[in-house]
Amino acid sequence: MPREVMGVMIKSELPQAIAAEMPELKHDVAVMAVKTFFDEVIQALAQGQRVEIRGFGSFEARARNARQGRNPRTGESVQVRSKYVPHFKAGKELRERLNAKTR
Repeated sequence: MPREVMGVMIKSELPQAIAAEMPELKHDVAVMAVKTFFDEVIQALAQGQRVEIRGFGSFEARARNARQGRNPRTGESVQVRSKYVPHFKAGKELRERLNAKTR
């Protein structure tokens, strides 16, 4: 099933959307802007910082404790190490805009 039918936008489509909104912007510049944005967010999270984009939401890295897991294929118990996972909390404006339209 094509992505358009499923309603999925992938990272490589973001520069295309930016270039469509701003025709004077070269595609290469839009690609670099998207790449830089994601790189900066990832770097900030890796350093333990919180990233807040007003009107959109905030990203932070949350710690998960070590735990006993289970291999779904074999049923064998495995030790899962502690780790950090990304967490996103939608901002007020994003929530309001999502709920303003009926789907």
